Amino acid sequence: MQLTAKPSLNNALLISVRTPEFKGAEAEESLAELARLVTTLGFKVVGTQAQNQSSTKRVNVLGLGKLAEIAQLTGNKGIIEATDNDDELDYDLDFNDIPSENLPIACADIVVFDCDLSPSQMRNVENQLGVEVFDRTGVIIEIFSRHARTKTAKLQVEIARLNYVAPRLRETSTGDKEHQMGKGAGETTLELNRRNVRDQLAELKRQLVSVQEEMKGRRTQRSEHFCVALVGYTNAGKSSMMRAITGSEVEGENKLFATLDTTVRALFPVTHPRILVSDTVGFIKKLPHDLVASFHSTLAEAHDASLLLYVVDASDPSFRKQLEVVHEVLEEVGVEGSKKLLILNKSDQLSAKQQAQLIIEYPDAMLTSARDPKDVAKLHEYIVGIAEQEMIEEQVIIPYTAKGIVGEIRNTMSVINEEYEYDHIKLTVRSSAIDLARLKKSMQNI
Repeated sequence: MQLTAKPSLNNALLISVRTPEFKGAEAEESLAELARLVTTLGFKVVGTQAQNQSSTKRVNVLGLGKLAEIAQLTGNKGIIEATDNDDELDYDLDFNDIPSENLPIACADIVVFDCDLSPSQMRNVENQLGVEVFDRTGVIIEIFSRHARTKTAKLQVEIARLNYVAPRLRETSTGDKEHQMGKGAGETTLELNRRNVRDQLAELKRQLVSVQEEMKGRRTQRSEHFCVALVGYTNAGKSSMMRAITGSEVEGENKLFATLDTTVRALFPVTHPRILVSDTVGFIKKLPHDLVASFHSTLAEAHDASLLLYVVDASDPSFRKQLEVVHEVLEEVGVEGSKKLLILNKSDQLSAKQQAQLIIEYPDAMLTSARDPKDVAKLHEYIVGIAEQEMIEEQVIIPYTAKGIVGEIRNTMSVINEEYEYDHIKLTVRSSAIDLARLKKSMQNI
């Protein structure tokens, strides 16, 4: 079950189900975000519909009257009878992010709900409308699937996708009683499909455990360095900030979830000792639980970091709620005790008055733009300052006969002062406790 844009399948109608717990501005912002998610997949959003309901657990999700209205927008391909007995309030949503000329001229090929649908709900709505129906979780998983690049990310996403698809096999295969001869006595196609998914999941989890052990080993090696992790909502500008402070060519696109794989680079200009910076997967509202669980190992970069940079798009009016989502996800994966700095990114898109208001609201935050070299230099200075607070300053005496030691010190430590005596060099260095202990041990063998 995959969502794939095709020439004959590229018009999406978005559906918002309003409940007493989910309504007003929150529902509008969520629907606008769903439009960006669907657009990321290559579809064209041609309209939106919304209806107030007591919950999203109804068999048909929407009232029959609203379904009949939606059926007209999808070409009346399904089997549905309208009724005048629906007592739910339904209405078209005024959606500013969609140009008015697209509301609705083209017939929708797919319908996407801004909520999670059970397998039976999805099948019922598909039968009634006669087009493919997707929910928010399905869209997010498909985006993750397309953007995964490394073996780790691909394994994590595929596990989440199969967990999502597995219960829906029952619905898509109901009534199929044909036996597959030679593939299991008495097994139906549905049973074989279920068993195949279970086998795939078991194999993928086995591979993921192996890859996670490798990742854990690399993180252990990096634990000797001061590590900074960029965390935040998707499309907040983390990759652009990563590129700015490390001088690397990290991919950065104006798309949701452009980055899924953790990237680690050294802070630039390079410091001694080196400071490592990692860019992590972005978060989003209603992030599917299976994806959060699957990406625990990726988010371990944030768990092990000495400093977390919470990057938000300060030009987005909803960034405060997005920041709440980041806090919730990090709390779920156990990242709470690290030192943090809020980065109010994209400040160049704000007026002077807006910037002043944010400084008052968030006095401990840093207003930055990844495009402004002065802002990047200020952030670099802050990171180095925090790293130095964790370092130990000590004097070491190096005999002239100790070849190579001074060069090693300059590569791994910050040399504050040096004095040349008759038979030795006296260096004042600032370094981590681990590197100092290693230096003292190597000096014992001289």
